[in-house]
Amino acid sequence: MDQRPRLDDVAARVGVSTASVSLVLRGAPGPSAETRRRVLEAAAELGYRADRTASMLARRRRHLLGVMLDIRNPFHAELVEEIQAEADLVGYEIVLSTLTRHRDEKRAVETLLDFRCEAVLLLGPDFADQRLGALAAQVPVVAIGRRVADAPVDVVRSADHLGVSAALTHLIGLGHRRIAFLDGGRGAVATARRRGYRDAMRRAGLRDEIRIIPGDHTEEGGVRAGRLLAADGDPPTAVVASNDRCAVGLMDALIRAGREVPREMSIVGYDDSSLARLAHIDLTTVNQDAPAQAKFAVSAAVQRLDEGRRERVEMVLHPQLVVRGSTAPPPP
Repeated sequence: MDQRPRLDDVAARVGVSTASVSLVLRGAPGPSAETRRRVLEAAAELGYRADRTASMLARRRRHLLGVMLDIRNPFHAELVEEIQAEADLVGYEIVLSTLTRHRDEKRAVETLLDFRCEAVLLLGPDFADQRLGALAAQVPVVAIGRRVADAPVDVVRSADHLGVSAALTHLIGLGHRRIAFLDGGRGAVATARRRGYRDAMRRAGLRDEIRIIPGDHTEEGGVRAGRLLAADGDPPTAVVASNDRCAVGLMDALIRAGREVPREMSIVGYDDSSLARLAHIDLTTVNQDAPAQAKFAVSAAVQRLDEGRRERVEMVLHPQLVVRGSTAPPPP
């Protein structure tokens, strides 16, 4: 049974009408200063909180943006924090729906639709373009972090090929030639970064040095790759990882195996997440400008909802390499 205090409980405590209590809590004119003081005190004492869902239903417009994220991804957590800040500025609230080991994209999106979100922001979605197009026929969709070639959805992403190229340019400048790529799996984001690695190695004249190590976008995937490389009699001198999570797992496995990073092997991640900035990790990585991605994504959704924009827009940001302590010249 719901025992939460209600509006009429506050009204009974103060001895005024529920209409007066509503005016006070909404900051609307009418009640006297003394009434306002007593209502606010009573609401605090009772622990009353307004039912925002009922309030939004009464206004017809819900002003809810749904956000799908991978709860295990620290970069997604940072993006959500920035999205919330941007939504606050324009008078919207966000509803989060998470991906986990047991909860896929289909279920996560269905939850957002069940909450009647007016638009959905998808962080790194792996849905096929056709599936994204079908979703866009129901609500405005913003895909964050990946290219979408053939669907009427708005897109904000970093230029992954430039980010991977910057990582390789840095390593080549340090003297590395045997540079491997720790793969991120079958998803759209991982595919773009893998393609960027191959293209950049070819442009650098290192076609024969191309080596892709199987992995995924998890710490566990990085650990498996690290164990493989630790047992390799002729390992690469540097590895570019598809994201920070697998880079950190790779680093952990190498260190546990007695390999020194970066003296024996340099490692570069991708995302510049909170993990990368920890002093004992100090990961060289690619920054995707989370604040700018969030600002554009929220703006794109609000333009469709409030201004009626119909044409598709895409924002491609230039990522920046952040050099830290996980890279150094190759061993002799």
